[in-house]
Amino acid sequence: MDRQTTGYGRGKMFVHAFTLIELLVVIAIIAVLAALLFPALSAAKMRAQSIACENNLYQLGLCLQLYVTDNHDYFVPNNSIAVAGDPGASASTGLSWLPDLNAVTEIDPSNIINGLLFQYNRSLAIYHCPADTSTLQTPGGQPLPHLRWRSYNLSQSINGDPGADALYFPIIPAWTKYTAVRRPDPSRLFVFIDESAATIEDAEFGNPPIGSIFPDNQWWDMPSDRHLQAANLSFVDGHVEPWKWRVPKIFHGWVQTVSPEEMPDLLRVQNAMKQPYDD
Repeated sequence: MDRQTTGYGRGKMFVHAFTLIELLVVIAIIAVLAALLFPALSAAKMRAQSIACENNLYQLGLCLQLYVTDNHDYFVPNNSIAVAGDPGASASTGLSWLPDLNAVTEIDPSNIINGLLFQYNRSLAIYHCPADTSTLQTPGGQPLPHLRWRSYNLSQSINGDPGADALYFPIIPAWTKYTAVRRPDPSRLFVFIDESAATIEDAEFGNPPIGSIFPDNQWWDMPSDRHLQAANLSFVDGHVEPWKWRVPKIFHGWVQTVSPEEMPDLLRVQNAMKQPYDD
């Protein structure tokens, strides 16, 4: 019915109603507008997540600087090192910025709370990237619905444990003091990195240094690409940068060989770490 007429004597009131065709046209227009707006809204959400991630890394960088100030220029110990691909198998333990050997099975945040940096900012949220949707697992590999507590790792260049280095990795150089940092300088030596959910186990982000005894075309630990194929990194001088990758970061297996197309990404990371014998 297009129009209804109701009359009382000579007066009439007209009521207009939509036809089925008109309703379908309106629904189609709304669907088209939603399809046009969704990519923009999705990109805006991802950008907001990246900004929140950058702020998390900035806060962690402040914690590191406060620790340095309180401890006579020494970087925080970076002693939580697991055997690659064998979660929970320790290459080194002890006092550390975060004493965790497997972020995948960290059911409660006790390791974060017991870390040496937690006293400087007691917010658990700054350890987790809002774009990281990876969830916890039981030690037996059973998936759990809860998000992981941690998305970030500290570079091996920042006071990496020499005991583990001597036992497992003979040439993994690290700076122990803030004012000793040279080549790369503090604005180019990264400290915290947004790591791939596929490789984050212990609390140290490691890779073979350029010119070491190890093949220099391998990922040991892999950065994330969850921010529109980019990851966020904080640096010794306190600033944070998003790094866009040429190639998506897809995990195939531990000690993963890097393709020629991906080598610029690996070299970029390696050049932002301490090099062998560069003291």
